[in-house]
Amino acid sequence: MKNMTKLDTQILEKIYAIVGHAYVEDDPVSLLSYSYDATPGYQSMPQAVVRPKSTEEIAQLLKLCYEYEIPIVPRGSGTNLCAGTVPTEGGIVILFTRMNQILEIDEQNLTITVQPGVITQQLIEQVESLGLFYPPDPSSMKISTIGGNINECSGGLRGLKYGVTKDYVLGLEVVLPQGEIVRTGGKLAKDVAGYDLTKLLVGSEGTLGIITEATLKLIPKPASKKTMLALYPNIEHAAQTVSEIISAKIIPATLEFMDQLTLKTVEDFAQIGLPTDIEAVLLIEQDGHPDVVEQDIQQIAKLCEQYGASSIQIARTVAESEQLTTARRSALTALSRLRPTTILEDATVPRSKIAEMVRSIHRIAEKYEVQICTFGHAGDGNLHPTCVTDYRDEEEMHRVEEAFAEIFEVAIQLGGTITGEHGVGIVKAPYLSWKLGDTGVAAMKAIKQAFDPKNLMNPGKIFAKAERKRIVIKG
Repeated sequence: MKNMTKLDTQILEKIYAIVGHAYVEDDPVSLLSYSYDATPGYQSMPQAVVRPKSTEEIAQLLKLCYEYEIPIVPRGSGTNLCAGTVPTEGGIVILFTRMNQILEIDEQNLTITVQPGVITQQLIEQVESLGLFYPPDPSSMKISTIGGNINECSGGLRGLKYGVTKDYVLGLEVVLPQGEIVRTGGKLAKDVAGYDLTKLLVGSEGTLGIITEATLKLIPKPASKKTMLALYPNIEHAAQTVSEIISAKIIPATLEFMDQLTLKTVEDFAQIGLPTDIEAVLLIEQDGHPDVVEQDIQQIAKLCEQYGASSIQIARTVAESEQLTTARRSALTALSRLRPTTILEDATVPRSKIAEMVRSIHRIAEKYEVQICTFGHAGDGNLHPTCVTDYRDEEEMHRVEEAFAEIFEVAIQLGGTITGEHGVGIVKAPYLSWKLGDTGVAAMKAIKQAFDPKNLMNPGKIFAKAERKRIVIKG
């Protein structure tokens, strides 16, 4: 772990004057909690942690940091899985715990305006109480913040039917690196006034500016939903069924996949009676008008049976339905009990390539003699190969790294990408040129330079100091 020098006393006094002494931490014990996130193996100490209460305070902080060339790392709840909130260059970590208000719910324009520290699930529950719906639902929704979701363009179980965070961000208030405040978008269905800065900032991982307010799109809450579980003795048949459901022009709200090891681990953790003697399950949920939901669920059940499901279970009550989706959301928590280190990755391929990708993941795990469990949002092609390992075993970790590199290479060869929702951060940075090519990376660096000429905004993320050599896959 890197040790950073303390901030100069004069700079600390200026920070105190902006936010108040009580909202600044710089002692090593307090800072330790902000030296890492949910990514195994990455840790670096910040020089201070600051909790501003307003856009104006953040603007003053950024002006100060720009003057003294102090790095800034915006941080939500620390659930990041690509080391995107690790302060690799020291500097100041900005927290948004005092900027956690829902500012407005506009039922006429179907929007909600929030500060970045609002917890995702709290927002969802608030709008659903009014008969409205905010679909993005990352598995970390109980603790993740809207600001973090926007920085990473988070997805979730409902991404297949409803899309991801970027599809619901209408407007932003952002503080740029030199302290200027800019507003993008708004409560508009259409807006083509210049470059789409809103979409550029969503998923930028805190490298271009700090989001201080967001206006999000809402939709009417679906009238009903049904959940089913399809069990498969053959993992490839389960993967093939995903493609067949989409080919039948049915778009479920949720279409999730779990392999046998994931299923066994989740059942051991949740103990809700999931079968563990089959190779894979599909968790499928549909919502909408009751008649349409019933029709879709029955048609999906027929397709599952036709393509190899040995058993199909349809939840009879809301409680049963929630029990099944909760079990899927607990997959990472359950797997983390197996060994000291759990590395949750994400690779996305076209839906039609799901079966081939699943086969490749199993082949790669055997090749490198590592334990990889696979689950994820199969309906939108976003799989989460998850390796349970021990970071202290250097030889095994080398094999793990090689395995994931080959998984990313296969995903790209199948027309996919190195990350679907976790972001690039530090972990995926060496692979970015595999997906974009040197010209694409150069274009992104030019954007970064235009916004952040001193490279103070979350430095060390997205762009690697050294690229990784691509793997040549034979056969």
